Amino acid sequence: MISLRVCVSVCLLSIWIAATMSTCAAEGESNAEFVSMFNGKDLTGWEGSPGWWEVRDGVLVAESTPEKPCQRSHYLYWKDGEPANFEMRATYRIGGKANSGIQFRSQRRAEWDTWGYQADLDTAGEYTGCLYQHERGLVAERGQRVQIDAAGNKTITTFGDSKKLLAAVKPDDWNDYRILADGPNISLWINGQLMCQVEDHQEKFALPRGIIALQMHQGPPMKVEFKDLRIRVLK
Repeated sequence: MISLRVCVSVCLLSIWIAATMSTCAAEGESNAEFVSMFNGKDLTGWEGSPGWWEVRDGVLVAESTPEKPCQRSHYLYWKDGEPANFEMRATYRIGGKANSGIQFRSQRRAEWDTWGYQADLDTAGEYTGCLYQHERGLVAERGQRVQIDAAGNKTITTFGDSKKLLAAVKPDDWNDYRILADGPNISLWINGQLMCQVEDHQEKFALPRGIIALQMHQGPPMKVEFKDLRIRVLK
């Protein structure tokens, strides 16, 4: 006679195996749903300030130098949609005393500017992995879960140490950024490490959809590079 303990163990193992197989299948399906945002050859599908963005060896590049300084931040717009709920992946590398970011659920502004959410990144490690918004500034810092009600009141909890989370980022090397926007919920990962999460109900700022754009930041000489940009629209 099989004991009750054995039966329970077998049942739990079966449930775990089924759940694991279901998760793997879902991941495989989601990977198949990703669509490339960049052809690796030219700026087809993108639009930005003339003379700043170019394609080098399959990589989107913007660079400022002492001879050609960037005196005003500007953006490279993705022209193929204004997604609402989506998952986006991008690989980036940044050098110099630099700041950049991936704009999403945003609006165009004059002179190649934007307004909206930004998945932030920089070389100083101050903003990398944070969620920024032009008018509100930092919405969530690295290691924070932030809830924002309709009136703009924040409830903040901490799930990780900011400096320890930054250790997942590779300086002067390629890093993988993942953005998940689903309704009011936004999560950012770098190299598989969760950096911050936000639940935003402040209607004035939490745009339900909008453009995606890449930032070239004003300031000292710098170079920012992006490749392997892809998106999966959530049904």
